[in-house]
Amino acid sequence: MHCPFCQHEDTQVADSRMAEDRMVIRRRRRCPLCEQRFTTYERAAPVFPVVVKKDGSCAEFDRNKLIASLRLALRKRPIATAVVDAAVAHIEYQLLSVPEREINTTQLGEWVMDALRKIDKIAYIRFASVYRNFEDISEFQRLIKALTEKGQDGADSYSPGIK
Repeated sequence: MHCPFCQHEDTQVADSRMAEDRMVIRRRRRCPLCEQRFTTYERAAPVFPVVVKKDGSCAEFDRNKLIASLRLALRKRPIATAVVDAAVAHIEYQLLSVPEREINTTQLGEWVMDALRKIDKIAYIRFASVYRNFEDISEFQRLIKALTEKGQDGADSYSPGIK
């Protein structure tokens, strides 16, 4: 591992431990040349299914796009980054559980909506209004009615108590 400060080619691991989600190893490193310390994270490189778009074209799954979509829906909402990270991890787990090598955007969008519904009702409605491409106010009303009838309180199921 190169030192990010001096570019020395050989750094030493001072400490290793599992991160909170138990899927990542956190390593604290030290450069013997410049004495600077830095942290690296090591995770397995999973093979996600290819995402098939509505027009039939295919794209690699992009974790950053998923995070950006969630953050856009959650913009100006009081939700901790850890909650978003947990939702992303859950969606990635669902993707890795798909036996097929392809998944359509409809299924992926439904998983995102389900995650947002568990995190924050407002974010869920924001995302659904764009994702489902509502044509009129009655579609909004049906969505809100279904949401309130289910008795969802918007509580986070990914990381209780963090908002």
